[in-house]
Amino acid sequence: MSKQTKPTILVVNDDGVTAPGIKALMGVMKELGRVVVVAPDSPQSGMGHAITIGKPLRLDKVNVYEGIEAYACSGTPVDCVKLAVNTILKGKKPDLCVSGINHGLNNSINVLYSGTMSAAVEGGIEKIPSIGFSLDDYTMQADFSHCLKWVKQLAQQVLKNGLPLGTVLNVNFPSGNGIKGIKICRQADAKWAEEFEQRIDPYKRPYYWSSGVFELNETGEDTDCWALANGYASVVPVQFDMTAHHAIPLLNSWEF
Repeated sequence: MSKQTKPTILVVNDDGVTAPGIKALMGVMKELGRVVVVAPDSPQSGMGHAITIGKPLRLDKVNVYEGIEAYACSGTPVDCVKLAVNTILKGKKPDLCVSGINHGLNNSINVLYSGTMSAAVEGGIEKIPSIGFSLDDYTMQADFSHCLKWVKQLAQQVLKNGLPLGTVLNVNFPSGNGIKGIKICRQADAKWAEEFEQRIDPYKRPYYWSSGVFELNETGEDTDCWALANGYASVVPVQFDMTAHHAIPLLNSWEF
């Protein structure tokens, strides 16, 4: 990328092309380069790294943001990245892919379920420096203003320095004003303890409503959960090589 050329920034999400979070993210990215928005035409939270197979994908240009090239996709967040790279940008990789800002946290184990982070991971698979952003506020009235300066600084650093190959950033912001700063963290050991409440529909057939609590299994002060609980934005470098390298010696000791 030459100094005279503005970087191309792909903006995606999982909450939908008109969600307040993507509007806030796009507003910051406009200050840094040429923005192309490709996002689902309806909410796709919790889709993980799902892709659409066996049915057509639709991609419609939409005029929802003045002066911004934006598209609504009928598929998943990962579909959005694939279509953006292969169809809209015609194989020319953007300089940065940013996903979010998600309505709700994607810390700890949530990274595996997150459509927001899966879009960022897909960017990383395409060797595009990528960041996923999330805020601890699930409402559509969420106020993103207090985290935008940190969004901009992180995007600027990635544009300037790049990221290690095979790595993307998972960034989470606490709610409310007064973020103390940024903590580079590891993913906390936590999980959802699900409960499934059985109910009966009008046709007397059972159905299940998922709920549960988020269980933190450690007290380490170097984790994303600790950072968020103490007023910091957490930044976790995430890799998508899921090989458990430490387990290979053990498996090699088995007799086959």
